[in-house]
Amino acid sequence: MVTVDDAVRAAAEAWLSEDPDPDTRAELRQLLDAGDAAELADRFAGTLEFGTAGLRGAVGAGSNRMNRVVVIRAAAGLAAYLKANGLTDGPVLIGYDARHKSDVFAEDTAAVIRGAGLDAVLLDRPTPTPVVAFGIRHLKAVAGIVVTASHNPPQDNGYKVYLGDGSQIVPPADSEIATAIDAVGSLDSVPRGDDWQTAGDDLLDAYLDRIATLVPADAPRELKVAYTPLHGVGRLLVEAAVERAGFAVPAVVASQADPDPDFPTVSFPNPEEPGAIDAALELARAEGADIAVANDPDADRCAVAVPDAAADGGWRMLRGDELGALLGEFLLSRPAGVAACSIVSSSLLGKIATAYGVEYVDTLTGFKWIGRVPGLVFGYEEALGYCVDPEAVKDKDGISTLVRVLQLAAQAKAEGRTLLDLLDDLAKKYGLHATDQLAVRVDDLSLIAAAMDRLRATPPTSLGGHAVERVEDLSEGSATLPPTDGLRYTLSEGARVVVRPSGTEPKLKCYLEVVIPVEGEDVAVARTQASTELTAIKQDLSTAVGI
Repeated sequence: MVTVDDAVRAAAEAWLSEDPDPDTRAELRQLLDAGDAAELADRFAGTLEFGTAGLRGAVGAGSNRMNRVVVIRAAAGLAAYLKANGLTDGPVLIGYDARHKSDVFAEDTAAVIRGAGLDAVLLDRPTPTPVVAFGIRHLKAVAGIVVTASHNPPQDNGYKVYLGDGSQIVPPADSEIATAIDAVGSLDSVPRGDDWQTAGDDLLDAYLDRIATLVPADAPRELKVAYTPLHGVGRLLVEAAVERAGFAVPAVVASQADPDPDFPTVSFPNPEEPGAIDAALELARAEGADIAVANDPDADRCAVAVPDAAADGGWRMLRGDELGALLGEFLLSRPAGVAACSIVSSSLLGKIATAYGVEYVDTLTGFKWIGRVPGLVFGYEEALGYCVDPEAVKDKDGISTLVRVLQLAAQAKAEGRTLLDLLDDLAKKYGLHATDQLAVRVDDLSLIAAAMDRLRATPPTSLGGHAVERVEDLSEGSATLPPTDGLRYTLSEGARVVVRPSGTEPKLKCYLEVVIPVEGEDVAVARTQASTELTAIKQDLSTAVGI
């Protein structure tokens, strides 16, 4: 049996002395009594890092976990940052999802914000993340917080922070808030109040009314829809938004309709993961639906599946880039402004923007960058995140996106066409842009760092028969992009690969794209060629990564 390190034991005992949560106190006491040296060392291996995604980690006792101690300190640090920067002339809006402890963490946050002398507005029920992103500007808040781990596994929770412009924090605000958190003393020194305000129906109605304006009165609305919220908080607002926009309320997967923090019917509550939307597809087949749609648990992402006779089971899910291109062609043909997507997303949106005379920019991954692009009219990233109404929500929004998708699908149906037909149109107009992803999940994060070091030291000269024409080390930054840990390979014939560590999961993620010209009307031939080339690139890349 390994003896618990004295410093770790001292840190654990100190933690116990101020932890206000009986659940985590009991959990930590059990670990100490059992002498679980490895687990205790992990629990106190530093502090859960506050970065541009805020906080995210497993719920549990210890400085390296999500818990009330960490949340109270984070709220106190954020309050100190706001006061130090004179950001005190509006409330802090606080929302939360239905994960374990989300409501408790949100109430702790409201108490700390009030104790610091700032106004706090706490949503009165578990609510989708986009409602907070909308509510910040609607209520003229100075900041917003959402307690959510989005699509992470059930054991996780998180803490997402926005400032008063409605955008997620970016450097240097993240490091300045982290410094303020580090300066927080004992929990007993953190004042707390109990007189915060609450928000409910009025804010939700304003958000829903805004979404209803997106669909013109004369737009077709004949569409049969199957939907799943994946045990998250999206269903009630989706049903209301769809109905207010004039569509029939969708059929909902009964086993996944209500919030459940354990996500019992899925391995990962992420619509990108294989099998996650199988229940929605089963319902769609049974209902004879025209389309199946899904949100992730905090409803900021939107997934879409459509009938496809060539696919297993007769349905297939659209890739994030496919839906991004469809929405781009649909939305950019109208307004002037700027289109944006992340560097790991398809290059097709830039070509669509150029065709309509719309300025285009690419950004680092994450809506903390996309949402703050000046003049944005549409932005997306391939991980099923779409910003279709940036005047109202400067972040990805799975609910307004869902309504926009229904509008597009209903319009196509009225013309006797489908979303697959529209994808073929894009391929004929711009060339077939096909994307894929290689993701390697690890238990040891050092494997990812080692792989990035190998790729930097010995970059591949070809991938899947495509010559590597240019290698960009994104950690060096550029005139248009801040530094980030990533590599971008420009390949021959318009192909491209981007490699980066995930910001939210223990994964190395590689994003692949090939561009295949379409000869005449035969898109199917181009798709077959694209599949072959992507497979070859993925095989060579897997060897180069070496994990």
